[in-house]
Amino acid sequence: MTAFRKPQIAITSKAAPFAIRSERAVDFTMREALLDACFGENRHDRTCQRLRDGRAPAAGLALSAMHEGTLVGTVRLWHVSAGGRPALVLGPLAVDPACCELGIGAALMQQALAAARARGHAAVILLGDAPYYARFGFSAEKTGALALPGPFERDRLLAIEFQAGALDGACGMIVPTGAALPKRRAVRPLEAHAA
Repeated sequence: MTAFRKPQIAITSKAAPFAIRSERAVDFTMREALLDACFGENRHDRTCQRLRDGRAPAAGLALSAMHEGTLVGTVRLWHVSAGGRPALVLGPLAVDPACCELGIGAALMQQALAAARARGHAAVILLGDAPYYARFGFSAEKTGALALPGPFERDRLLAIEFQAGALDGACGMIVPTGAALPKRRAVRPLEAHAA
């Protein structure tokens, strides 16, 4: 009996203009430049940044979209307590404006949400455009009694549950709970010794 083999298909740049992979340390500079280009240099002053400051993204939930060795998209998820209920906050999601017609944002969202669900997380919250995120299952249905540590537009606070009832009764402040980033040691210059 002859065993049939699945033909190998070469992926061309036309078939797959980008690839999504786990974020790597070497992505840092490109990610920061992309975020500055998409959100401006004042992005560190935004309300949701308070949930990320000094924290590491959730394990396995920082993704990079790459095209020919260049970072063209990024998304990260972070551990939070949503009024006492464990959840993740998604953001920022950013795509290089020159590549916005390739479906990178949608692909990053789908992969990030699938990874969060596979890792057993119960819910994801974000601050964003409701019409865009509704197609992924996000709504404001369970976020009406939640607050962020700074100004925000109530109708932009959205959530999706992976486990039914994960955000039932959630009320109060959304606060960061993820692992703290290690503090960098300050390097002091060597002082000249008097001879």
